Amino acid sequence: AAFAEDASADTVPDTQSTSKTVAKALAPPAYDEAWNLVKKYALDQSFHGQDWDEAYTKYSAGLDPSSTDEDRILKATSNLVGSLGDKYSRVLDRDAYARIQKFDLIGVGATLMPDPTTKVITVGAPPVANSAADQAGLKVGDSVVAVNGIETAGRTAFDIIDQISEDPNAGQITFTIRSGDESPRDLVMKREFLEVRNPVSYRVSETRSDGTKVGYVRIAEFNSLVKSSLEAALKDLESQNVNAYVLDVRGNPGGAFQSAVEIAGLFMNDKLATDVVDGNGVDLKFRTSKDRMVISEKHPLAIWVDGGSASASEVLSGALRDNCRAVVMGDTSFGKGLVQAVYGLKNGDGLVLTVARYLTPGGTDINKIGIVPDVPREDALPSVPGFVPLI
Repeated sequence: AAFAEDASADTVPDTQSTSKTVAKALAPPAYDEAWNLVKKYALDQSFHGQDWDEAYTKYSAGLDPSSTDEDRILKATSNLVGSLGDKYSRVLDRDAYARIQKFDLIGVGATLMPDPTTKVITVGAPPVANSAADQAGLKVGDSVVAVNGIETAGRTAFDIIDQISEDPNAGQITFTIRSGDESPRDLVMKREFLEVRNPVSYRVSETRSDGTKVGYVRIAEFNSLVKSSLEAALKDLESQNVNAYVLDVRGNPGGAFQSAVEIAGLFMNDKLATDVVDGNGVDLKFRTSKDRMVISEKHPLAIWVDGGSASASEVLSGALRDNCRAVVMGDTSFGKGLVQAVYGLKNGDGLVLTVARYLTPGGTDINKIGIVPDVPREDALPSVPGFVPLI
């Protein structure tokens, strides 16, 4: 439903901006589209202190709607987005945009977003070229009436991702689509996750004389496989009677924002995971799922972070720590409290745009500050009573 990449691009599909797009149509379609997306969804609605209409004219100089020089269009669009002064917002060429698909949690190359006025779930950006959604003929603005037979009315893109996550190994998915005033039609699409590595490794690290059995779990990144892989790992450790856990997200730069919320739900039930605020002041509170816990709240949990732990790693760490579910250990994390959305453009390029900021459940803004550990690394090693930290 949304894509993300590394520490610089977590995504949240449900920031419901109320500003309207303005069709300029004086430059190539991809440039127009990027300008409109920034105007509608950018967190910084001052656009780095510039008049966004004037920026349109300034950076599109020499281009017109019939321009076909893709390099010039890419450069102009990149300069436009670069004028925001935000190191995380940028334009991706087609190859870079294709590589981001490892964070596609649905697996068909479609971006789902709520219509800002009607709140109906729609196809929010052109499908990835040659993806299942593209081949099925999905178009921007198509309404997604149902997913696998379950109506989307009154639900968010996050709810739909949760639904799909219930059967992560399903080889296909059915969207019920309405285009304009046409009757709804079912589109059955094959799910594909190309070149995505399993980001989870784990083992039983120690069995103590007091009966404590510690499971160590390493999460390398938050890609499309992380939730299902982690859930399987935790269930395996539970079957081995593990009753204390260490999560290691050191050096983990992030990934899909919603994965962090889902993973937090494996350890705690129906708790506030994070508070997201977009550029128009819309405040969205994301809670963990109900009745999806795999690990008992009675089992102690420590989470390792360092300066390379960013974005989704910090969302997860903040959610677990502020809900008194885990102790944070190690070094201060990276400090990225911003959320990026990734949009497909009509020419096959992509736009990464900062669309929101997030706070931890306790109301802390960690941007440029990071999460300060409860137990510094120098105090945590070689051990802390109740936990077995590993490096």
